[in-house]
Amino acid sequence: MNVDAPDPVALLREDRARAVERADPMANLCVVATVDAGEPEARTMVLRDLEPALSGPPSFGLFVNSTSPKFREFRQSSTVAIVVYLPSLAVQYRLRCSLEQLPQGVVRASWQLRPPIPKRMDWLYEDHPQSSVIDSRETLVGLLHGPEPASAPESAVGFRLLAESVERLDLDTEDGVHDRRHYAFDGQSWREDVLVP
Repeated sequence: MNVDAPDPVALLREDRARAVERADPMANLCVVATVDAGEPEARTMVLRDLEPALSGPPSFGLFVNSTSPKFREFRQSSTVAIVVYLPSLAVQYRLRCSLEQLPQGVVRASWQLRPPIPKRMDWLYEDHPQSSVIDSRETLVGLLHGPEPASAPESAVGFRLLAESVERLDLDTEDGVHDRRHYAFDGQSWREDVLVP
């Protein structure tokens, strides 16, 4: 056990930056696992870096629409499991995180950085909630024409991920023995344990 462990959130940010340099298509994505009415749910989402100026210590965020099923799931449990796999590095992270809803000012500022289609989608959700049935793909695409919205709808929300435990698995070791480490946060610092892979 190492009680003077590195910050695994910082390690993940560094690994994601390396993956971006290698044009890794998974560098900005994660799989989020939740529980809905006792049933497991998992979905791929964009994992955003949150800078200290916006939200305190460097961390990660998930941005969702309050019309979506995942928003309800986030509110019900306030805890999620996250998996990030970076094929270009052969590194996997598993995180258990509590969720903290972000202030609307942070959400609005981040929303301005979104591409045009996701901005239009956020406004579409006002009349057609996310995951609801629609007549056809053509109908959906047709509803997305028009000028780019200037501001985020009230239904655009964000959550900061507060990592409570992180596991890092390095599959690309010289000796062929995978390097698996578990990090636990005690409220002030991280503790590191080496695990049998």
